Amino acid sequence: MDRATRKKLEARGWKVGSTREFLRLTPEESGLIELKLHLAERVRRKRLDLKLTQMALARMLRSSQSRVAKIEAGDPTVSLDLLVRSLLVLGTPVRAFQRMPSRPTI
Repeated sequence: MDRATRKKLEARGWKVGSTREFLRLTPEESGLIELKLHLAERVRRKRLDLKLTQMALARMLRSSQSRVAKIEAGDPTVSLDLLVRSLLVLGTPVRAFQRMPSRPTI
């Protein structure tokens, strides 16, 4: 948000802050969310790089297309296990997880 917009909102009584502050997330909770969103984006990019449809990935995972859509959208109901399994099914080597940055960037 640009500075001018922020000043206008604050002048009208709005409190401007981060999502983490608004939801009162701990650093660990915030980190987990960032990690899951990072992995979800990697699944989407890897699927597109391989020119696969969501349906094709769903078959590979023995799941549904709607579940793949939720994976890629970063839906909170998607487990870390499913995110990691999706990347492995797409051919991501295990060693790639060992090289992941300690602070995911989105």
